[in-house]
Amino acid sequence: MEPTVVVSHVSKSFGETRAVEDVSFEVFPGEVFGLLGPNGAGKTTTIRIMLNIFKADGGSVSILGGSLDQSRLDRVGYLPEERGLYRDQRLDATLVYLATLKGMSPDEARVKLTGWLQRMDLLQHKGKKIQELSKGMQQKAQIIAAVLHGPDVLVVDEPFAGLDPVNTRLVKDIIEEQRYAGCTVIMSTHQMYQVEALCSRIALINKGRTVLYGDVDGVRRSFAGNAITVTGQGDFDDLPGVLEVRRQDNEWRMSLSGGASAQEVLQALAVREGVRIERFEIAEPSLDDIFIKVVTEGGDYIDDSAVAQLRGLAEPEGKPAPVSSEAGQPSSELAAFIGSEEAEKVDTHTDVGDEDTSDLDRSLVQRFESDRLRFRS
Repeated sequence: MEPTVVVSHVSKSFGETRAVEDVSFEVFPGEVFGLLGPNGAGKTTTIRIMLNIFKADGGSVSILGGSLDQSRLDRVGYLPEERGLYRDQRLDATLVYLATLKGMSPDEARVKLTGWLQRMDLLQHKGKKIQELSKGMQQKAQIIAAVLHGPDVLVVDEPFAGLDPVNTRLVKDIIEEQRYAGCTVIMSTHQMYQVEALCSRIALINKGRTVLYGDVDGVRRSFAGNAITVTGQGDFDDLPGVLEVRRQDNEWRMSLSGGASAQEVLQALAVREGVRIERFEIAEPSLDDIFIKVVTEGGDYIDDSAVAQLRGLAEPEGKPAPVSSEAGQPSSELAAFIGSEEAEKVDTHTDVGDEDTSDLDRSLVQRFESDRLRFRS
């Protein structure tokens, strides 16, 4: 099976700051792939390079068999971490408009939108302006925007942000449905338990480089011996060789540093006053344990054979046109599409924060709109 997305040795700098040094991975149809890393690691920059929002300084990206032209862009859905919808416009009209930018007819978009609004419990709010919706409602609205046109590739950045447990389960179901339908899903999140539940493979980026890459079960097996579980009473903090201690119900889970052994931890506990041990066992590490170890200790944990499997791609055909940095008011097309008196009252605030600690505060969909107009001109 050929991969749907191939990122090959991508690099990107902003002035003197090297945001992405050497990132490579590939993702296949019908797969949920986890793109992980600490804040500022380069995940968001990598995603923006994939979507042609930023141009890479080096390396290449292939999506759906080539560079991201308009026809391929129409087959991609994107959920950014930050809010990217027109805040002063009606929910239903905005979502229909965004679907037309992906090639759907307004009538088809309205028919499909009704079902999605019902499923997301937003139907009764369809006439409200985006800014009148709660944070969780806005998150669900952006999820609809990402999937309404039936994408072949879906990129979701922190998809569970702002959601209660009921809606978290709903979004997990939607992601799994996309996978079962053959969609390629790339998910970036800090919630490791969601990665374990949904993802078959992962790439962990740290300091701009891919430092961990492989299938989830294989990665966990390779780190076996780096976590222990203890049941008992007493003080389990500040043990030598232990990076972190987390209490889960009646037991303590400990992540070990690279040079530490479970035997050394047991010996330290045995001589500690007031500690009583009922059970002590080596545990298969969770992705939380592995994430902490890799990020805290640094190092490169990629299997050379896994890297060798990545396909070396030629440089992308042609030079992508630069993306306009202007993004504030919606275009006159949107105002005409919505046809409301409110169309002129658009929030023009476009403050953009750190490139890797937040996604675009501005409307990313407007950049996609700009691309569409550029490709059609």
